[in-house]
Amino acid sequence: MPRKVVMVWSGGKDSTLALYHLLQDPAFHVVSLLTTVTQDYQRVSMHGVRYDLLQAQAHAIGIPLHTVWIPRQASNAIYESAVGQALENLAQQGVRTAAFGDLFLEDIRAYRERMLAQVGWQGVFPLWGRNTARVAQEFLALGFRAILVCVDTQALPADFAGRQFDQSLLADLPPGVDPCGENGEFHTFVYQGPLFRHPVAFTLGQRVLRDRWAYCDLLPS
Repeated sequence: MPRKVVMVWSGGKDSTLALYHLLQDPAFHVVSLLTTVTQDYQRVSMHGVRYDLLQAQAHAIGIPLHTVWIPRQASNAIYESAVGQALENLAQQGVRTAAFGDLFLEDIRAYRERMLAQVGWQGVFPLWGRNTARVAQEFLALGFRAILVCVDTQALPADFAGRQFDQSLLADLPPGVDPCGENGEFHTFVYQGPLFRHPVAFTLGQRVLRDRWAYCDLLPS
């Protein structure tokens, strides 16, 4: 019998590609997408994507969305408590495995595995250790489409926010910037691809600079 798994979901390209591979693996059954949303702003934490678009994305994929609500500027303790409660709720459905789209950051993986172990869960990392340039190319070759919604201006110019994640963007990345943004250089929103029953409709909104982060607002349409 396939192992039930929840996909820890940002709505970005790495979690999307990890989900794609999970769904090809008969050893797993993905029961839900788990996303942390900042309650004060009704947006995906860190990425800044509106909750309405997150819901539309999950609906287009056809997998239920499980939302973890946290206040703005939540401490690690508050975040971990909220996620832990969500995992306890999911465990009542027989789920004890969480999947992540992480690629190579050892400290992040270790942190996730410690959190999971505290509640008797295990983690799976479908993309772990893969060459990030090849991951980016696979994502595009499969027909996925994504847009940059958040950019670290210490790594990239602010006008990268709002650009399509495509071959042109990859060619324009400065030296030292990871092709998948694994070091936090940028975050994406996936709106089309082989997992989607239909594209997620949106229009480009305002670009906003907050501290070192440039966000491109996406408006549901």
